[in-house]
Amino acid sequence: MDAEAGAAAAQQLPWRQHYRNLLLLAYQSFGVVYGDLSTSPLYVYKSTFSGRLRQYQDEQTVYGVLSLIFWTFTLVPLLKYVIIVLSADDNGEGGPFALYSLLCRHAKLSLIPNQQAADEELSTYYRDGFAAQHESSPWLRRFLEKHKIVKTGLLVVVLCAASMVIGDGVLTPAISVLSSMSGLQVRATGLQERSVVLLSCIVLVGLFSLQHRGTQKVAFMFAPIVIIWLFCIGGIGLYNIVHWNPNIYQAISPYYIVKFFRTTGTDGWIALGGILLSMTGSEAMFADLGHFTSASVRLAFITIIYPCLILQYMGQAAFLSKNMFHTRTSFYDSIPGPVFWPVFVVATLAAVVGSQAVISATFSIVKQCHALGCFPRVKIVHTSRWIHGQIYIPEINWILMVLCVAVTVAFGDTTLIGNAYVLLA
Repeated sequence: MDAEAGAAAAQQLPWRQHYRNLLLLAYQSFGVVYGDLSTSPLYVYKSTFSGRLRQYQDEQTVYGVLSLIFWTFTLVPLLKYVIIVLSADDNGEGGPFALYSLLCRHAKLSLIPNQQAADEELSTYYRDGFAAQHESSPWLRRFLEKHKIVKTGLLVVVLCAASMVIGDGVLTPAISVLSSMSGLQVRATGLQERSVVLLSCIVLVGLFSLQHRGTQKVAFMFAPIVIIWLFCIGGIGLYNIVHWNPNIYQAISPYYIVKFFRTTGTDGWIALGGILLSMTGSEAMFADLGHFTSASVRLAFITIIYPCLILQYMGQAAFLSKNMFHTRTSFYDSIPGPVFWPVFVVATLAAVVGSQAVISATFSIVKQCHALGCFPRVKIVHTSRWIHGQIYIPEINWILMVLCVAVTVAFGDTTLIGNAYVLLA
């Protein structure tokens, strides 16, 4: 019996180890992948109502905005990334170049001579029976392989997508940190804008100074902050729903989207730029895939990220539906008075963590660009013995820091940075 029990335990060990690693990576993903996405409630409503939409300050407009946020957040991060895109990894790597590599591997699309003939014999690239199954190429594959202009266009699209992710790595830290620090002005009304900008720059410099410690160590430091932040904003959202407008759940209906555009017209379409900010950081789920696994990223999103953020967006909408003149500082104004300062501290820390997602994604994208010969040679430091995709690139880190500080000083306002961000969305 003892021998049988020992054998059974030995068989169960790999499964236990697998689930242990899955939970560990899911925990770490909060500190790296989801920081940016989880801090979007700081500035979404402010940016959405910053333009001409101020003219439509009524409950139905708030319902329409919430409905747009709900469906944007459901269709893009949940449906597009979690359900579909995360399945298209390239040997565990994600991002636009991973998709490009997959296409080039199964069709002659590459304009970059980076693949050797011997690569076809590698187990990663070659499977028995695969070639036989694909001897007769479909018409689309033949069309893509035949026309060089199509190959060139595909490469240009991939390079543009990679450039947008890198641009995101400049704008996201600036808007996240500046949004959190602006909460000081809600209570300290005499605090000037330049003081907020200076504090934001100091925080940004500190963030980039930590990057050399590696993804794993940074994730262990940052993950508890993001988890506390998510439960905090989820709880505040639930409180605001119950306290201000328990019927706010009705805004989930697409009917309010149709009504919103009928009422606001062109002004409503312009306001979509602010609504798109609700999915900032979604691309990090795929771009940061090399640092984690698709299963761990999915687990974290479905169990905690999605429900907590939906509750927060609904809670802010419930508050705004009864306090329409608080759109500029809706997040901080919706916080119950006794917990304002603790939430402010957590918000500031979460904003710092929020920048980590796009910084790690930028490192991964630059590494992939370099591997395909599309980027100058840089020093790539592998920060983990176990996960190949966890890297640090010193030159890129310091360039991002300088650009982030420059953007923060030059714009000095989250609405202006948000307008620039929409161009990258």
